[in-house]
Amino acid sequence: MAVVPPVAAKARPKRRHRVVLFSFAVFVILPIATVAYYLWEVAEDQFTSTVGFSVRREEVSSAVELFGGITDLSGSSSSDTDILFEFLSSQKIVSSVDANLDLRAIWSKPEYDPAFAFDPDGTIEDLVDHWRRMVRVSYDTSSKLLEIRVHAFAPLDAQAIAAAVFDESSEMINRLSVVAREDSVRYARDELATSVERLKAAREAVTRFRNEYQIVDPNVDVETQAGLLGNLQSQLAEALISLDMLSETTRENDPRIEQARRKVDVIQGRITGEKSKLGMSGGAHSDSEVLATVFGEYERLVVDREFAEQTYISALSAFDAAQAEAGRKSRYLAAHIEPTLAEQALHPRRVLLLVLTSLFLVLTWSITVLVGMSLHDRR
Repeated sequence: MAVVPPVAAKARPKRRHRVVLFSFAVFVILPIATVAYYLWEVAEDQFTSTVGFSVRREEVSSAVELFGGITDLSGSSSSDTDILFEFLSSQKIVSSVDANLDLRAIWSKPEYDPAFAFDPDGTIEDLVDHWRRMVRVSYDTSSKLLEIRVHAFAPLDAQAIAAAVFDESSEMINRLSVVAREDSVRYARDELATSVERLKAAREAVTRFRNEYQIVDPNVDVETQAGLLGNLQSQLAEALISLDMLSETTRENDPRIEQARRKVDVIQGRITGEKSKLGMSGGAHSDSEVLATVFGEYERLVVDREFAEQTYISALSAFDAAQAEAGRKSRYLAAHIEPTLAEQALHPRRVLLLVLTSLFLVLTWSITVLVGMSLHDRR
């Protein structure tokens, strides 16, 4: 029976295969082992304290709202919670908490931990960057709730930082509240001062009118004038009747007829004079202003005075309300989660970090090897 020779020679490892295996050991296995050693032997446990709160706000009505029933004349473009969210990542709160608790000492407790520990010689900018890694702020825009997770290497340290964050946030909201109260009182005080000046001007205008025309209330003079005209009309009617009766019963040249006619003329002249009477008796404008014009001017001044009085009453009420509101908080923090004390370390997540590192190294190594072999085969 004939022996069939092999189609191809027996495969043997080549130099490039050894290079690939060596690179896998150096760039994948060794880094993964280093990361695993660091995570389990060097990195310290981190404990988490959680605090959650929201901003509560009470509004104060202005004098315009009380007087005219108008609300929401002005508003802020950003809510208090948005402002607080930005404040929680600012250098201001980091400096304040560091001054009270010494964050540099708290976060630099582990020795020989360059990844998770803080360098105590770092600048304030470095501390702010580390703060954003160790203090995670979650903000629900729909419910306006803030939740803060603070990491530290000791449970009490994490709880202390969380409590300090809440205190600093509360103090910042109180400052906003003080500014808002001062603005509210100042606005109400300015509005009250304006209404007082308006009321003074309206009353002084009425006083000048009375002094100028020598009258207290034109309504009384109008009623008197109407009564006088009515009486003259009655006398004129009686005089005309008497004249007609004399004309029918006596001769034309009877002196009583002439006397009756003079009486009628006098009464008619008096009526005409009263209808076109200018001003009031003894007034400075008796030759220039009719009574209707004087009465119209008085009504306008009275309307202005009544409006000024109502505005003054509303402004005074708003000022009293603003002062009463200034005695209590209009903004405050309501904590729905008090700073918690951890019993178990949840960070760093060693298994997750090791898996992610391994995937990254394997993918990077694979892509590099494939690119290198492709370039090699093209030669």
